[in-house]
Amino acid sequence: MRAIDTLTPCPCGNTAGYAHCCGPLHEGTPAPSAEALMRSRYSAYVLKREDYLLDTWHPSTRPAHLKLAAQQPAPSWLGLSVKRHEGGAGEAVVEFVARLRYGGGRAQRMHEVSRFLREDGRWYYVDGEILA
Repeated sequence: MRAIDTLTPCPCGNTAGYAHCCGPLHEGTPAPSAEALMRSRYSAYVLKREDYLLDTWHPSTRPAHLKLAAQQPAPSWLGLSVKRHEGGAGEAVVEFVARLRYGGGRAQRMHEVSRFLREDGRWYYVDGEILA
């Protein structure tokens, strides 16, 4: 897990800082919306918080592990852009574009429409469709 200065902007792009954005969610505070959960999951990928990613993945689709520490070359996450957030109290969809680079390669875009469910007061990532 990578350390982060709590005064710097949050990895998800929020200038309020990690301590006021994704940090509390990573420490157990429930995400108030599917978009907030998606942003915190992006930050968890940046910080290699596999525990958080698995904890916030719906049990019906959750993998046993992600092996983030073993990724070679490891991705460098370059930024996040949320395109839309739709849904109600129990289900939601978040469309986003994450930018990343593997090793010294060219920057790439991952464009995804993710589905989320809310159960027992907590949002969970279910799955996503990668768009071209």
